[in-house]
Amino acid sequence: MTSPQRRATIVGTGLIGGSVGLAMKNDGWHVSAVDADAETVNEAVRRGAADVVGWDPDSDLTIVAAPVGSIVELVEMALERTSGVVSDVGSTKADICSAILSPRFVGGHPMAGSEQDGISGATSDLFAGAMWVLTPSESTDEGAFSMVRSFVRSMGAETIALPADVHDELVAQVSHVPHLTAAALMNLAESGSVEHRALLRLAAGGFRDMTRISAGRPSIWPDICVANQTAIVGSLDQLIGALEQMRKLVADQDRSGLLGVLDQARTARLNLPVGYGQAENVVELAVPIPDRPGEIAAIATLAAELDVNILDLEITHSGEGRQGVMMLIVDADKSERFVGGLMARKYRPTVRDVD
Repeated sequence: MTSPQRRATIVGTGLIGGSVGLAMKNDGWHVSAVDADAETVNEAVRRGAADVVGWDPDSDLTIVAAPVGSIVELVEMALERTSGVVSDVGSTKADICSAILSPRFVGGHPMAGSEQDGISGATSDLFAGAMWVLTPSESTDEGAFSMVRSFVRSMGAETIALPADVHDELVAQVSHVPHLTAAALMNLAESGSVEHRALLRLAAGGFRDMTRISAGRPSIWPDICVANQTAIVGSLDQLIGALEQMRKLVADQDRSGLLGVLDQARTARLNLPVGYGQAENVVELAVPIPDRPGEIAAIATLAAELDVNILDLEITHSGEGRQGVMMLIVDADKSERFVGGLMARKYRPTVRDVD
């Protein structure tokens, strides 16, 4: 007997939503699509990112891929109009996750994109090798989290779980401020090109690499900057301070100081992680947990804090009492660190080798 076809609704059929739809279609899902723009959603169907237009009340999973400012309203609508799990792709999370307390909702943010815009730039492999952050809350159902995590990994993305507020602080530094900086640098060069017409023609690889992200769609950024104002302003202040330090080193012709700062940056860049990758030597952790909300979020976020990748996760429930066991597959080299962190939080994990 064949399994019933999995069903999904995609809300917003731009670059991200369209790419999710294409990946789902390739994996055998039946996909419905919703978008405020009729032409865009019809184009998504024509391009094979969806089967039909409209809400599917029987959706197992709904992905809301809309601008940050409209996500809360659309997630609430998805929870009302569908019966399954709902997730989003917004690049800020604290406001969204504090507003949506349904156990069926799992906050998410794929760290992926393209200079190409809209459904025309959508590809089924956009998320392969990308990092996809999940932000479960205390109210998130463990089954909902596991489902979204498995789906994300099925598209080739790596998952990491973080508290929503921590996500916003980190993303301000590694995504939001770099985009604003690239825009400022690009505008500075463009204004200089009015007097020096050769300036932009001389733009070399370094300049092009630094300003590449400024080619992204501008319309999403006002909502992002409003939603994540505090973290972005704080990171901008840190950047301004670092630039002022750099300015002083240059103005003072401080050769040794400049060399130290540049060497530190070079070392940090060379050591920049490129992803978790897949561990060859793994162990299985069995972690008894109380059957209450928030446990899966607590353990998943602890793993992220300790830089431990959860390669697989399953939860079994006891037939008696309010107790369950979380089964985790992790890199053996980091298992001792993870076990220590769990024990410090009063969990009692056991470890066994995986043959």
